[in-house]
Amino acid sequence: MAESRVHTQFKLTSEDYLEVKVGEEVTLPCHLSPDTSAVATTIRWFKETECIYLYQNGQVTERSGYEGRVSLITQELERGNVSLRLRDCRRSDRGDYKCQVIHGEQKEEAAVGLRVREGKCSRTPVMFLNT
Repeated sequence: MAESRVHTQFKLTSEDYLEVKVGEEVTLPCHLSPDTSAVATTIRWFKETECIYLYQNGQVTERSGYEGRVSLITQELERGNVSLRLRDCRRSDRGDYKCQVIHGEQKEEAAVGLRVREGKCSRTPVMFLNT
């Protein structure tokens, strides 16, 4: 007997880039559109080509160097929010990130760039010239 499934097509939406200061927390936005539950999907977040976060069957795997710093907002998965929260940002976190969501045969991806800048204290000397 064949199993009948309702398969909802979805797209991923994100932003082009975000900017954050070293040490701050940032949420890399990514949403299923239309709002579709992402609980039963596979969600991967990549930095460049390296998978840094995997959510599959309710299980989470974090890449070394990101443990305890990356997470999904699990209570938002039901509404299609697959954004990645990144804590304690480092300069090395800057770069291009990609969110990948797989549900059945469908695979969608969205990218967001992250710029990380120094905190409030500027280390650049400032010189004023009287003219």
